[in-house]
Amino acid sequence: MKPLIAIVGRPNVGKSTLFNRIVGKKVSIVEDFEGVTRDRLYCDGEWCGIKFTLIDTGGLEIKSEDKMWKHIREQARMAVEIADAIIFVVDGKTGMSANDMEVADFLRTSNKPVTIAVNKLDNNEQENIFDFYSLGVGDVVGVSAEQSKGIGDLLDVVTENFSKEEVEEDDERINIAIVGKPNAGKSSLTNKLLGYDRVIVSDVAGTTRDAIDTSFECNGKKYNLIDTAGIRKKSSVDEGIEQYSVMRSLAAIRRADVALIVVDANEGISEQDVKICGYVHEQGKPSVIVMNKWDAVEKDTYTVNTFNKKLQQELKFMDYFTPVYVSAVTGQRVDKILDLASEVYEQSRRRVPTGVLNDIITDAVIAVEPPSHNGKRLKIYYVTQGSVQPPTFVFFVNDSKLMHFSYERYLENTLRKTFTFKGTPIKLIVRNRGEE
Repeated sequence: MKPLIAIVGRPNVGKSTLFNRIVGKKVSIVEDFEGVTRDRLYCDGEWCGIKFTLIDTGGLEIKSEDKMWKHIREQARMAVEIADAIIFVVDGKTGMSANDMEVADFLRTSNKPVTIAVNKLDNNEQENIFDFYSLGVGDVVGVSAEQSKGIGDLLDVVTENFSKEEVEEDDERINIAIVGKPNAGKSSLTNKLLGYDRVIVSDVAGTTRDAIDTSFECNGKKYNLIDTAGIRKKSSVDEGIEQYSVMRSLAAIRRADVALIVVDANEGISEQDVKICGYVHEQGKPSVIVMNKWDAVEKDTYTVNTFNKKLQQELKFMDYFTPVYVSAVTGQRVDKILDLASEVYEQSRRRVPTGVLNDIITDAVIAVEPPSHNGKRLKIYYVTQGSVQPPTFVFFVNDSKLMHFSYERYLENTLRKTFTFKGTPIKLIVRNRGEE
């Protein structure tokens, strides 16, 4: 495993800016007021051939009794507990505060190696670092995360005891994004799947603001779970932080192998749920529709059929959808989710032999004659599977303009009827013969 480095400190000292600078891209939300980063955020980094994973955390208010600050404090505690090294970020402009001393006391009990990063020394005010030696928890390095000053010196100190052994990248891991509207139960579902409180769970909509990765194994299979912020209607999204969160949720879908689309069964599938499904579909991602809070739905013999019919009406564009009815609170049927995710993932990677593919399409053409226009009829010469994730089929024809939407749909249904492709979109590309 790569070494884990946790970045901690009181609010608004520049932890997220430092995180982004180290990993070389804008990963954490950065905005100039307290409480922006609420959950732990992970990202891989490398320094002088040493690979590591960096963990960003929310600002620590050690003595606050506020419910949200308590949540953030617990998340930071867990990050420190699993970390191999800690970067303790302080503000070199404002100087040492009582809260810094409280954080230092908290870190001292961890018995982990700590490096103090005195941030915001934009003009190399090295004299500002001396007071922080009195914290007595580790080496002190002056940096400016905003201007990328002193980052190398900081990483030299932090990584000096890390091994330079190559870490094998794991290509077998299935990346699963958990997406949906705010307050649909995504974080509760994440925690239930993992078996512990990996993310903050709150009844306040919008608690999760970053897409959070967690790798784990279950029944011999490896997964990376990505919990995301709730995706609101565009008209409901404020400028600033929440807008960035939605953008990151959409980015999480793009990098995922499978999407778990969480729907509040109490409310039923809404217009916004359909839009989220549409985005997953457009990105070519296999998915599972997770109807959550099923324990709170009044049921009779026909309830599931009623819900399925509603899904069929609303999701005509992705009639391959795969639903599962669960309760993240009670754990009802949650154990089926990973199996379904693995199944739709394998379906998205399925390859059909060219010979078998052409036999199926030839039979389909015989059964239903292709369309014609102005006396010219569509001819399908041959078909090949160009790629997977999603399965993509290239049809070489005499004139691609003759391929009517309804006939293309017929061919797609033929492929689905024969090969299933459960839970995954498939893509048909029509090209004139001779085109690359």
